[in-house]
Amino acid sequence: MNSFTVRMARWSARHPWRAIVGWLVFVVLCLGIGSAVGTHSATTADYRVGEAGRAEAIAAEGGLERRAAEQVLISSRSGPFDRDAAEAAAEDLTARMKRLPEVAGVADPLLSEDRRILMVEVALKGEERDAKDKVDALAGQTEAVAKAYPGLRLEETGSPSISKGVDQQRGDDLALSEKITLPITLVTLLVVFGSVTMAGVPLLLALSSIAAAIGLSMVASHLSPDAGVGTNVILMIGLAVGVDYTLFYLKREREERARSGGRLSSEALVELAAATSGRAVMISGLAVVASTATLYLASDVIFSSLATGTIVVVLVAVASSLTALPAMLVKLGRREERRARRRAERGKPARRTRDDSGGRVWAALLRPASRHPLATLCVSVLALLALVTPLAGLKITEMSRDTHSRDIAAMRVYDRLNAAFPERRVTHQVVVRADAERSGEVGGALRELARRADADPLFAGASRVRTSADHRISALELRVPYLGNSDQAYDSLDHLRENYLPATVGRVEGAESGVSGDVARYADYPAHQNSKLPLVLGALLLVTFAMTTYAFRSVVLGLIGVVLNLLSAAAALGLLVLVFQGTWAEGLLDFHSTGSIGSRVPLFLFVILFGLSMDYQVFVVSRIREAVLTGVPTRQAVLEGIRRSASVVTSAAVVMTTVFVSFVFLHIIEMKQIGFVLAAAVLLDAFIVRIMVLPSAMLLLGEASWWPSRTAGRTAASSAHPADGRPAVDVR
Repeated sequence: MNSFTVRMARWSARHPWRAIVGWLVFVVLCLGIGSAVGTHSATTADYRVGEAGRAEAIAAEGGLERRAAEQVLISSRSGPFDRDAAEAAAEDLTARMKRLPEVAGVADPLLSEDRRILMVEVALKGEERDAKDKVDALAGQTEAVAKAYPGLRLEETGSPSISKGVDQQRGDDLALSEKITLPITLVTLLVVFGSVTMAGVPLLLALSSIAAAIGLSMVASHLSPDAGVGTNVILMIGLAVGVDYTLFYLKREREERARSGGRLSSEALVELAAATSGRAVMISGLAVVASTATLYLASDVIFSSLATGTIVVVLVAVASSLTALPAMLVKLGRREERRARRRAERGKPARRTRDDSGGRVWAALLRPASRHPLATLCVSVLALLALVTPLAGLKITEMSRDTHSRDIAAMRVYDRLNAAFPERRVTHQVVVRADAERSGEVGGALRELARRADADPLFAGASRVRTSADHRISALELRVPYLGNSDQAYDSLDHLRENYLPATVGRVEGAESGVSGDVARYADYPAHQNSKLPLVLGALLLVTFAMTTYAFRSVVLGLIGVVLNLLSAAAALGLLVLVFQGTWAEGLLDFHSTGSIGSRVPLFLFVILFGLSMDYQVFVVSRIREAVLTGVPTRQAVLEGIRRSASVVTSAAVVMTTVFVSFVFLHIIEMKQIGFVLAAAVLLDAFIVRIMVLPSAMLLLGEASWWPSRTAGRTAASSAHPADGRPAVDVR
């Protein structure tokens, strides 16, 4: 045994303190360097996709881009609305806001149609993405005016304050998620190991891996900008895979310790675990990394940020399980050996080491597959296909601002703003670029467009035409009196793009035009993702097939892995549609159905699940292959391998499910959907695919499972360890 994982474990086992201290130094350095270089956050330009993105880029070129804005509503606290006092407050507020360096301008106060609310709109300087950092300065002035006019209520809303509220809510939700996840994970590990010390090892390594990954992700953000979701995915995936990888290694070391009966040293046991579970962990980690890397093909800053966070934390988790973990196991093993010697000196019997090699429960669960593999396979696959059927009604949309939780104060004010000023609910921006000498022609075409829109009940008025200083770029804003996620808002966009724009601006020779705005973004983003989906999915299937084929030297297992991953992911997505596109589960899971699934959820599910499924696939099939390599018939090896790995797969699934389920308690609907679908997918994969479908398929295929490899059936049994019957291990 001289593989890379064994050499790493051997060095760590011989120099445990160096390995442990080295790991701690690595974590501290990652955090230190990350804090020193800071995070390079994505800019507004990084989010531009489709026609909306092109139009925004053209507008920015001419200095005509939309500015982030805050709206302050002035109303009466009680009794009739005092308009004179409200106008005085608006004047005071306007003067205060104009003095702020963050403010680009303040519009004239606007009175609502019912004459009960006065609205002051404040435009901010700088990039749209940075505006939320400037909200506190504006809020301070709003509060000061509110104190000066105690009879009036001043409330502030707008995209910047809503974004700030969402960030605050996300932080509170993640803190709650950690409070739920960590205790349940610790209890699960206590049940698995029956020891506080052994249960603490996976948790400590996972948390230290997360800390190191957060630091490294800050460095990586200077290559691929962070979209604000990197930390979220590091916490979610880091705890799941960090605990799982350590769990696989720990369980194998304990199994070897129980089997050896004290005849092998802690160092030898660690090497054996490294040659088996250590190799499986490394292959699983590389599979997750390879599959996640396909997200970069989506050409989207959010998916790139998710991919970077996942790749970094998985690589760090693998590194911890191959370096720090062997060292900790040796230290704990030596302590256990000293205790055993002291017990022996006192004449007490040695404590029995638990051998988690399976039991009656798993024998019972495997009985259908072992006795009736064809029937079990058919029933299991049909059950999964039944869960796939809701996918026929899948509706994918971009989750808009209107879907945010109303627990955010700015969202409640936003609702009142929409009710009082319906004509300002949505704004489309028409942007045109043409030669400077055609500026007059472009302006006339835009005014004609505005006249046509004014006769359309889907629109509520237009702004004046603005033109850049060089007269090459012009812009027109059209208002829509409907919410951004409504059918009418999308219809207005279609009318604009398909009818009014071609009939007016489209007739100007050489003019390049486009429509941007929130609704355009909501429409273009899913379309962009759908166009990239075949490329990403094709690459994902290829990577999964290649990694599985390499790991087991079997084309058949590679194909089985691809099919099973597709089946479990599709079933989980179908279950998601069943739950979240309807209303029956709203009270149960505390959400308000949008009648759709977030545009990022399906692609994220497929990529992450394909990687995580390799954990179970590699660990389970590795146990089967170990037995086959010693000459055990495939049928016996399948049943024995799954039985011996069932408890650790179950424990790993419980930990992963706990982590993902905790995200269902978040307020952000898309995060709820991601947490739910990943939890469902892990449970389906662990308890249906790996316990029912996989063994049934392998039992039916028999020796053909290993095609085209011929080494499985003829590896000499003499390579097994005669002292204890331990199987030979292929560490190529």
